[in-house]
Amino acid sequence: MSTSTQPRRIVLLDLDGTLTQSHFGIIACVVKAFEEQGLPVPDDAELHRFIGPAIIESLKRNGLKGDQLDRGVKIYREYYGDKAVFDDPNDPGHKVPGRLYNRVYDGIPEQLRRLREAGYYLAVATCKPEYQAVPVCEHFRIDTMVDGIYGASKDNSRLNKDQVIRYAFDHIGFDAEAGDRALMVGDRWTDVDGAIACGLDCLGCGWGYAEPGELAQHGAYRIIDTVSELAGAVEAYFA
Repeated sequence: MSTSTQPRRIVLLDLDGTLTQSHFGIIACVVKAFEEQGLPVPDDAELHRFIGPAIIESLKRNGLKGDQLDRGVKIYREYYGDKAVFDDPNDPGHKVPGRLYNRVYDGIPEQLRRLREAGYYLAVATCKPEYQAVPVCEHFRIDTMVDGIYGASKDNSRLNKDQVIRYAFDHIGFDAEAGDRALMVGDRWTDVDGAIACGLDCLGCGWGYAEPGELAQHGAYRIIDTVSELAGAVEAYFA
């Protein structure tokens, strides 16, 4: 049950491709997962499809199974979380792990500040494992811009966006009967499908990693093209 005296307006925000431009690190770590097993690296278009879904799902889509799949996930997570071998785009010459080979989109801090000042409850809801998502948010100070950070589980028992949304709602104490309302904001089909599965609308972010037509085909209720439109679009939705 909600402990709020007023119904809450909750905005769930995807991380990769919505708040952060993360393809640099994700793709670099995916390449390592193939190269270190002597497997052919997917083409550029396919590598970009790794951004959004859980890594295990994307590796399966590319034919990995059994020991290769397990090893691929392990290699990816090592480079993403621990091995500082990539040049930091924010500090040239400094080496960082894949999770920090990344940047916050210009304008995101200002848009989130506007929404919080207007009374919205903001929470990150990502298919990235939570143990990886939290350090990323802390490094880029996103943790100071939102009220909660929720992600997938390390053991893959909570993997898809609808599972992450329900997990977030459990922790937030989302109570539709008390008048709480929520909106998902994301850049991939996974965000749209996950939102719809939970009875929510999804605001599509056109600056992220969706392929042409992807967000509309999956049923995003509205698609915005620039970060500067974010707060206004959220406010219009809840009006």
